[in-house]
Amino acid sequence: MSGGEPAGGGTPSGGGTPSAGHEEPPLPPSSPPPAPDPDALHDFLRELARFMLRFSGEGAEGVDRIVRGVAGAYGGRAETVVVADGAVLSVTAGGRTLTSAVTAFPDVARLDRAVALKEFVERLRTERPALPGAAAGLRRIETLPSPVPRWARFLGIVLFAVGFAPAVQPTWYEIGTTALLAALVAALTVLSERHPRLARVLPLLAATLVSLVTLGALRPDADHGGPVMIMLPALFFFVPGDLLSAAAAELVGGFLTTGAVRLVYAFVLLLQLYVGVLLGVAVTGTPTTALLDTTGDPDLSRWVIVASWAVFTLGLVLAFGVPWRAAGWLTGLVYLALGVQAAGTALVGEVAGTFVAATALAAVADLLSRRPGRPPRLVLFLGGFFTLTAGSLGLRALTSLAGGHVLHGFHDLMDFVTIVTTIAVGLIAGAALVPGRVDEEFPRGA
Repeated sequence: MSGGEPAGGGTPSGGGTPSAGHEEPPLPPSSPPPAPDPDALHDFLRELARFMLRFSGEGAEGVDRIVRGVAGAYGGRAETVVVADGAVLSVTAGGRTLTSAVTAFPDVARLDRAVALKEFVERLRTERPALPGAAAGLRRIETLPSPVPRWARFLGIVLFAVGFAPAVQPTWYEIGTTALLAALVAALTVLSERHPRLARVLPLLAATLVSLVTLGALRPDADHGGPVMIMLPALFFFVPGDLLSAAAAELVGGFLTTGAVRLVYAFVLLLQLYVGVLLGVAVTGTPTTALLDTTGDPDLSRWVIVASWAVFTLGLVLAFGVPWRAAGWLTGLVYLALGVQAAGTALVGEVAGTFVAATALAAVADLLSRRPGRPPRLVLFLGGFFTLTAGSLGLRALTSLAGGHVLHGFHDLMDFVTIVTTIAVGLIAGAALVPGRVDEEFPRGA
């Protein structure tokens, strides 16, 4: 890293041994200077916190852990109060304490930045570059060009939806209609990249377009399943199942403000999809009673269904800009989650099977991500998490209730609440199975 040679040239003052009275274990040769510049450290940690809030996908615990660890690695101390879109940062170094607030709107549409950030933090731990060089390195990550061209992202969104379609209805009709509807959604999504204001209402626009085409042009009959079941795979790119379960996990883990804000935001996204579907119903004159989420008779072989998840994972890699070197890990964890969930459901039922799958996924992703050079936890975890499909149940419940199918809608709603809570508690259980990360990542701790 230019301008980022290890501070002190590799041998700390005092002959390479800890100073007298220092109770911490010996540091590696590239130990940081004992008295960092408070202003430089504070400015760097503020930018690091802002970057993580915006691009890393880490929850409150992850942001706090890494900021504290980096501060300790440079001989300072940091405390944070983190919410979903901001943080208050307090940095103590050289006898001074500096405090500031940072805000950033979360955006994980490109996971290549999350991968680059983890590699960057690993270099901070092992090399401890000078703070100006570290700050320049962080800015380079933020300005990285997209790893995939627009046409590849378009293809990724389509494959993501088509690969998920058999999980909704294992029929060739579902796959065919999903390919058409997902192409429309992908075109709208790629177009919105040049219009940031459009992106804020993208779920609403996508749901309205999909609803209009499904109800006005495709008009599936009863043998093909309910119209919402036809729409779901194409809209799955926007279904906030990950946000809902992450919010529940943060609430269970004691991060009340962050969890509550994330939960509200997830419901806003879900309501955009719901209103979009209803707009299509109103424009086409479709009776709301048609919104019952019935399914058609399956006609896909088991092997097609199994292979569809590989298509889904390829789509996720392209749609979210995951580096190719992480694709194998991502695929493995997708099939791990599927296998554990299927085995658990067969043995002890759906709820317990989902809990075991979420626990195993969280524990394995956490452990794998700790090795240098491995993808971050979010990237390893995300594909397998999508297979648990919590968010789609929420949309099905809302549309069933809107169609007057009260008992069916409340049944879906209860399933939705149960599965979201089960996944969240599974995440907590998985995290509890592995040791804490601060001392392991940064020997000086915070």
